Amino acid sequence: MIIVFIIVFIGVLSDMMGIAATAASETPFHSMASEKVYGAKNSIRIVRNADKFATFCNDVIGDIAGVISGTASTLVVIQLATSISNGQASTYQFTISVIFTGVVAALTVGGKAMGKSIAVRASTELVLFAGKITTFIENNLRIRVLPSHKNKK
Repeated sequence: MIIVFIIVFIGVLSDMMGIAATAASETPFHSMASEKVYGAKNSIRIVRNADKFATFCNDVIGDIAGVISGTASTLVVIQLATSISNGQASTYQFTISVIFTGVVAALTVGGKAMGKSIAVRASTELVLFAGKITTFIENNLRIRVLPSHKNKK
């Protein structure tokens, strides 16, 4: 069950990041970049590519998390029902399925609704957080996460 809730949390968090990127303004990150704030340059790249970043976060990660959490919920329900009824899942499976699926759906929908309002209000902080993570990945793991900030002609 904990794994299912972690997957739901990842989906909600990625949705928040996508909304924050589209709601953020580039101006504060220029100020931070001039002060050499860690992650500010990548934050500018995130805001400039907000459409691609939001598509990846919302549509790719968010949708995959939704599918995986639904599938994992089914497995948890089967395992719970089987363990409660000593191998005969049919008696309890419907009740457990309705309750657990309802909880997962409520957390997903409610979390995304709350996350969207938080993302709009705290877009600068969330994008800076994403900028710091992408900077860390690019510097330490040598993986290019965001498109280059240099103009290609």
